Amino acid sequence: MAAKKRDLKVIGRLEPINFPEWDLYGIDAKIDTGAYTSSLHCHHIKPVQKDEGEYVRFNLLDPSHETYNDKLFELPIHRKKVVKSSNGSREERFIVKTKVQLFDRLLTAELSLTDRSEMRYPVLVGRKLINGRFLVDVSQKYLSEKEIKEQT
Repeated sequence: MAAKKRDLKVIGRLEPINFPEWDLYGIDAKIDTGAYTSSLHCHHIKPVQKDEGEYVRFNLLDPSHETYNDKLFELPIHRKKVVKSSNGSREERFIVKTKVQLFDRLLTAELSLTDRSEMRYPVLVGRKLINGRFLVDVSQKYLSEKEIKEQT
């Protein structure tokens, strides 16, 4: 059952997002209702075969990002998806699952791994994650930070 509009948290066009399982906090995310799947900026994205199945190995962010720590991740591939990027090109991407925190909500997210170094924000939050949970006010940004300040 879909949540009623009054029950949905309002978020802005930009919000900080946390990845608690990866010890990564306060990463700027662009909220994009035009994108279905959320995506995450990574580099050195390589598939690896293990006894347990298909995995993907990658580094989060890149050396130019202030929170980059050169940590290598290896996660099960949830699925693969052909994605049409904003410039019209198509690429096959690996989709992984992890927990994300947006405002006070801990959610399971599917993230496509891609090089977003040419983009302003390292994380793009798509409709699949926000649908039924949040309303987007594109005239606002960083509403979660404003909410925290109001509570203190």
